[in-house]
Amino acid sequence: MSSHLVWGIIRNNNAFLLKKRNISKPFSTEGNNLTNLNSYRYNGLVHKKTVSVVDAADKKGFTVVYKKNKKQNKPRQNLVKRTFKSGPRRSLYKLKTLLKSNKYRTDLTKAALRRASAVLRSQRPQPAKKVKAKKPVKAAE
Repeated sequence: MSSHLVWGIIRNNNAFLLKKRNISKPFSTEGNNLTNLNSYRYNGLVHKKTVSVVDAADKKGFTVVYKKNKKQNKPRQNLVKRTFKSGPRRSLYKLKTLLKSNKYRTDLTKAALRRASAVLRSQRPQPAKKVKAKKPVKAAE
């Protein structure tokens, strides 16, 4: 089936939609959606090729999940997972070259890099907050 036809069917009604009041564009919780927006470009259900960036299992680095076009009718073999752990700069560079060299959805490259960067940022340890010493209160005489 064509991706445009499937999008026309699931655009307004599917199990992954999050519709809220006063929000013009609903969110989507499906897998392989980089921005979690309900739009044709980022939808992970309708396209033959999709990209997703998630946390690595051991919380060090990130995992890129993408679909193989050839295994479209075999759901078990359809998804490929690749983990990047070699430091933030090198991992982001490797992700960029992976998407660029395979000509794999070049329109999603920037969104994938942003998502990977956010995942790496969330894994950084938070700096300890400095606690101000309270001044002793003098008793009124």
